Amino acid sequence: MPTSVLIVDDSKLARLVVAKLLRQLRPDWEVVEAANADLAMSVIGDRPVDVALLDFNMPGKDGLELAADLRAAKPNMPIAVVSANIQDEIIARARSVDATFLAKPLTEEALAGFLSGAALRLRRAAS
Repeated sequence: MPTSVLIVDDSKLARLVVAKLLRQLRPDWEVVEAANADLAMSVIGDRPVDVALLDFNMPGKDGLELAADLRAAKPNMPIAVVSANIQDEIIARARSVDATFLAKPLTEEALAGFLSGAALRLRRAAS
């Protein structure tokens, strides 16, 4: 079964950009999208999801609140919070829920580094 990645962002364009990068880096991984935290939790309830890439700034619950919910539901899931709002407080809050912080605009190099770490974490959890 392929590794599945949930991309959560209220911007359809941002989801498309991240999905395109993801497919270039990991063509064998499955991409699932959600436009907000509520839809993301619905997706998690409906199907297996291995990795999450979350926009920070969304209406309703922000990416950090969603990361905390996902962490509670899936303690070993690799999670990244993606934001153009690069403040120490947000980076620290991401780390406090064991999530990686990635700056927007998301670069191929930054995403590749996160996905490599995620793949390693998933392999360790499976063994």
